[in-house]
Formats: sequence, structure tokens, C-alpha cells
Amino acid sequence: MVRIKRVYEPATKEDGYRVLVDRLWPRGMKKDAAKIDLWMKDVAPSDRLRKSFHHDAMKWADFQKKYQAELK
Repeated sequence: MVRIKRVYEPATKEDGYRVLVDRLWPRGMKKDAAKIDLWMKDVAPSDRLRKSFHHDAMKWADFQKKYQAELK
């Protein structure tokens, strides 16, 4: 099972193996405090796509299509 959780939320036993998918390390978060098992920055959305989604109000469906294309 895959669950999504913000890195700023405390780690719990129920989390299991924790993977961070982001190109940037979370601001203000020390690496040992994050309790991350694997940081997969190479599969995170590109900076261009991420900025388009946050600043240009790209619709979720459009973001999904473009992100899936990046992953191929």
C-alpha cells in the first residue's frame, strides 16, 4: 500500500518505508529529523512543471498527464 504524507508530519510506526519524492529538500527540515528511508529526487516533477502547477493554476488533470509523460 502506498500512502501520501507531508514530510513535516511526525513519523509513526504505521508509516513503514518512507520515500521522499521531491527535487528540493524540505525547508527547515534536518535530514535526521525527517526519518526518510529513500530520497527519490529524480522522479519528482520537473521544476518547470511544479512551478506551472503552483503559480499558473494548472488543473490537476493537466498536471497528471504532463507528470506521467515526464516519468516515461
